[in-house]
Amino acid sequence: MRCLLSTIGTRGEVQPLAALAVELKAMGHDAVICAPPDFREWARSLGIGYLPVGPELRGTAQQGRGTAPTPEQRRLMIEGTVAAQFEAVGAAAEGCDAIVAGGALAVAARSVAEQRGIAYVYAAFAPVTLPSGHHAPPVFGMLGQKPADGDTGNRALWAEDAARWNALWAAPLDAHRAAAGLPPVEDVRAHIFTAAPWLAADPALAPWPGPSASLDVLQTGAWLLPDHRPLSRGTEAFLDAGDPPVYCGFGSMRAPDGVAGTVIATARALGRRVILSRGWAGLAPVDDGPDCLTIGEVNQRALFPRVAAVLHHGGAGTTTAAAGAPQVVFPQMFDQFYFAGRVARLGIGTAHPAGTPDAESLHAALRAALTPEVAARARSVAGAVRTDGARTAALRLVEAL
Repeated sequence: MRCLLSTIGTRGEVQPLAALAVELKAMGHDAVICAPPDFREWARSLGIGYLPVGPELRGTAQQGRGTAPTPEQRRLMIEGTVAAQFEAVGAAAEGCDAIVAGGALAVAARSVAEQRGIAYVYAAFAPVTLPSGHHAPPVFGMLGQKPADGDTGNRALWAEDAARWNALWAAPLDAHRAAAGLPPVEDVRAHIFTAAPWLAADPALAPWPGPSASLDVLQTGAWLLPDHRPLSRGTEAFLDAGDPPVYCGFGSMRAPDGVAGTVIATARALGRRVILSRGWAGLAPVDDGPDCLTIGEVNQRALFPRVAAVLHHGGAGTTTAAAGAPQVVFPQMFDQFYFAGRVARLGIGTAHPAGTPDAESLHAALRAALTPEVAARARSVAGAVRTDGARTAALRLVEAL
């Protein structure tokens, strides 16, 4: 069996698909990823076939926040990504038996599967991204979405969300479907998600909230990529040189303005050292003090159990990897607000209010996270986190075919 894994997103979307690819290959099947070019060499280093789609995304993490795109800019972006996906995914699907789409922006994957007469599965990485009366849709300002009015019910919000999907995506999607001899789509979001989506999130950290009238959700557990890399000698030496430090990193996301300096100053005020992950935002220390170590790519599952707290953006992958340590989450967009809320509700850390942290707000959030009670709760929740999600998904996929 050969499977195409398709996504448009950053590391948070690509890494789970890499985990699924590794499991499929271990079972004797072939898997190839079609995703933005930023992760091509990394995936190939894992022995995974990789075909790029669209432009590189890395530069977006260092751009100014600015304002949301104009309607015309948004229209051109959407038309461009739909065209690029139909071309790249269509070519990548040659010889494949199934397509797995990871994340909502993989718009062309189901149409390509229909055209080729092969199986299609949609996978979400957070419960809040799937329609349910138990929660409101996540806010994605880039697509013109705004926070909901407090008086609006969840079902009405999801109906508005469906209308927004149709207004933004239906015309370019249907144009490419017509060119492929396919009928138009009545409901773009339902077309992408299907009535039976998979939820690649851990049930302890991010459970599906309950039965849905419109969806039959299969929660497989988070798709975690095995990582056996040792920590570097420099990182080991820094860890051994004192008490557990605070880790701060934002992965492939933008970082709040001035956050590195604020984190370092706050950690010092609390008597803590800092490990600063550069990430795509290029975080850098404010001085050459020996109490701060700057690192690049790292095995998070080896590092996080040895730090006092993990300060991050609230991505699904980082939240799961950090489950055994107290967390301080700085959500910026989409499902990150959901994971920040889950961290707070589970008692495994704190959710920093939206906006750029200052010395006072960060001091309060970090001090609250660095209590023995939070550390104990984090260890307890980590013990319930499953590590077999990718294998579960691979087995279900093989069985379905």
